[in-house]
Amino acid sequence: MTEETKSVHWHALDAEAVFERLDSGADGLDEAQAKQRLEHAGPNSLETEDGVSPLRLLARQVHNPLIYLLIGAAVLSFVIGHRVDAAVIAGVVVLNTLLGFIQEWRAEGALAALQEMSAPHSRVLRDGKPRRLEAREVVPGDVLVLETGDRVAADARLLSGDDLQVDESALTGESDPLAKAPGQVDEGASVADRGNMVWMSTNVTGGRGRAIVIATGMDTQMGRIAEKVRSTGRQETPLQKRLKKLGLALGIIGIALAGVVFVLGVLRGHGVVEMLLFAVAVAVSAIPEGLPAVISITLALGVRRMANRHAIIRRLSAVETLGSTTVICSDKTGTITENQMTVRRLWADGQTYEVSGDGYRPEGELRREGGETVGERPDTLERLLWIGTLSNNADLKEKDGQWRVEGNPSEGALLAVAIKAGMEIGPMREERRRLAEVPFSSDAKYMATLHPDQDGAGRVAYVKGAPERILGFCSHVLRDGESVELNDDLRREIREISERYASEALRVMAGAYREMPQDQDGLEPTDVENGLTLAGLWGMFDPPRKESTQAVSDAKGAGIHPVMITGDHAITALAIARQVGITEDGPVLTGADIERMEKPELAKAALAGGVFARVSPAHKLKLMEALQEQGHVVAMTGDGVNDAPALKGADIGIAMGRAGTEVAKEAADMVLTDDNFATIVDAVEEGRVIYNNLRGVVFFLLCANAGEILTLFGALVLGLDLPMTATMILWVNLVTAGACTIPLGIEPRHADVLRERPRDPQEPVVNRVMLRRMAILTPLMALGTLLLFQSRSGTDFVRAQTVAFTAMVAFEWFQALNARSQRLSIFAIGPFSNRWLLLGVGVAILLQLGAVHTPVGRTLLGTTALSWMDWLLIVLISSSVWLVDEIMKWLGVYGKPQRSL
Repeated sequence: MTEETKSVHWHALDAEAVFERLDSGADGLDEAQAKQRLEHAGPNSLETEDGVSPLRLLARQVHNPLIYLLIGAAVLSFVIGHRVDAAVIAGVVVLNTLLGFIQEWRAEGALAALQEMSAPHSRVLRDGKPRRLEAREVVPGDVLVLETGDRVAADARLLSGDDLQVDESALTGESDPLAKAPGQVDEGASVADRGNMVWMSTNVTGGRGRAIVIATGMDTQMGRIAEKVRSTGRQETPLQKRLKKLGLALGIIGIALAGVVFVLGVLRGHGVVEMLLFAVAVAVSAIPEGLPAVISITLALGVRRMANRHAIIRRLSAVETLGSTTVICSDKTGTITENQMTVRRLWADGQTYEVSGDGYRPEGELRREGGETVGERPDTLERLLWIGTLSNNADLKEKDGQWRVEGNPSEGALLAVAIKAGMEIGPMREERRRLAEVPFSSDAKYMATLHPDQDGAGRVAYVKGAPERILGFCSHVLRDGESVELNDDLRREIREISERYASEALRVMAGAYREMPQDQDGLEPTDVENGLTLAGLWGMFDPPRKESTQAVSDAKGAGIHPVMITGDHAITALAIARQVGITEDGPVLTGADIERMEKPELAKAALAGGVFARVSPAHKLKLMEALQEQGHVVAMTGDGVNDAPALKGADIGIAMGRAGTEVAKEAADMVLTDDNFATIVDAVEEGRVIYNNLRGVVFFLLCANAGEILTLFGALVLGLDLPMTATMILWVNLVTAGACTIPLGIEPRHADVLRERPRDPQEPVVNRVMLRRMAILTPLMALGTLLLFQSRSGTDFVRAQTVAFTAMVAFEWFQALNARSQRLSIFAIGPFSNRWLLLGVGVAILLQLGAVHTPVGRTLLGTTALSWMDWLLIVLISSSVWLVDEIMKWLGVYGKPQRSL
């Protein structure tokens, strides 16, 4: 955007002047123009802090108190003439830095890829046709197609609007949605008073419209704010913060222990310089320096795995919360069911018609209930099909032989049945163009449109929606082609038909109309909420997804209560809930029940029944709060604008990637790319896997470090010589342990992960079971190492140190196998199921062989070659830590694997 266009008062210009300045029109740009403008204007995104550059990432590895400590030790060694020790320590620093850099670079790449996947989208006109593309590709001159639930992609001047309402609270602080309409506004109007403008990152809460983009990226109103306040870096999750505190505490303990070791060593007669280097090594051993990086990498790679299973995590904190989920509140349509609506029944003029054919493919026929094919359509049936075709925002498209709906699936089904009945819906929609609309809302539960009547001389309003809602607006019903008064007997008959359809798991929708004055051009809710004539009913079938039954069973097996929430009829909801196993016989509660019940009673009823029908977004919010107040961790799904409060308030807000609005996605913690209930359960499972893997990494690092320190303390307290040199300790702690931590972080899921109870969110990472294991296993490591050292120290001291050094390394090989599961035997989870860990242990073994049996290794680390008998004893004794842990697991000392209730 040039300086000249930046100063234009777009809100004060007429539409033609806006088109002229932007070199565009009502049909938008063509692809060539858009591409050229994107190159010139740049991507339509706000500039934040630059992504992590390789140089900054490398600096992050060095900017670590532990690295400073090691660099100091290397300098000290060099100054006092220990050149080999200095070289080894420097090599360890370089190796640790490079490994950390490579791993974190991969993690950053994984997260960047996920950000691309969850990027906001927008609909624009290109070559006069609507196209869905990433918001960052929008350019000045594009025409935005705005619908309820959209997030406005850029600053734009309104060209048309139909009851358009926009929430501008993010920009102006005004909490109520503002009405928007095309036209000119006074040049001096403030941003908040420019009713013909829509702004980047605001939310469309109602209606529809079209607007031409006048500014993108940093040239928008939001961009000007972002210029003043650049966004901060990625937030750490609560788990990362807790582990950071743990690392800090261990660091303080490590420095204190290093001081004690230094004093003890000097008192035992060791040299001051030697003990100074040794104290540095002890401090390094006590601090799990790789923990923050490993946690970040494990989270990032785990989140990438979740994306591969169709769950995109927008906030990392959701990962750890998933493992604690106790209730999943899920929408029915499209989540538990296929969202492939097909009209199966039609009721008009007192007759039921059956419809053949599945999905959106408009192939099939209408038959009367007795089996006779419908030839000439009765007028009443014709009127019902008109309503379904004209009061409709969807389109059916064919591509590669596949029919799909653009828009609401239920509306797509209404178009399909009209075509099956032999209607030409294209010409009909062209001839009887819409004049006005009352958009559908989840609160109103209906949609109405105004059209010319059949003769073109008058006006008629067509209305469709929830049957009980529409029936309440009706005063008449079509019978024998005539409008007759809707008396109590007829109302009862229609309700019985509706309930019968619902009991067959059909979603029921009603259609009605009202003649309007000839000169009426607009439409208000008050025009259609009385005096309607009922034309008939549609009964649609949306089959449950094949995987929903297994997913519900898995959720229950995991101790999670599935709760189904739908706007459908209670009988339909119960039929689907029975099919997938959510409930056997109810009870089914409605929105009215939610309003009536107190929160404790509501939470109890939700867990007992698990089915809610005729529910609005406000009811969702109350239900979620009721469950949370009873201590439950709630995952809540949603797709609409009004679902945003419930999604934000839930412990895990889950938006639908296909059917969900941009507003819902922005409010959510997780987005499902396939809108599938089974994916939610998969995400819970993956969340548990990630948390268990993090716990395994923590256990391994703490055990390894504690075993080293206990060995060193034991030697000093018992008056023994030092069993390892400072460089040996650094090798054990940084090289050997480093080869196993990342593979532990990507441990595959175990078969029992969905049979455990949900994790208590207040439970610390280092829990009682972990402390019990460490109390049993770390003394074994120290005892075994000291015994081997003492058995060899009488003959050859260097050999004795080499044996102790190798034993400590070997203990860590077996501890890596132990760390794979807290309660399950390695044979239960599969000895070869984590091939990366086997590779890591194999690398660690090869490195140790090189450290002991190559001239370079012996020179750098001060080792000597070992005999096969030495190796045999080392493997036998170090394997004791694995054998004992297996016995403890078998005896249930760490607790039996918990089974959910």
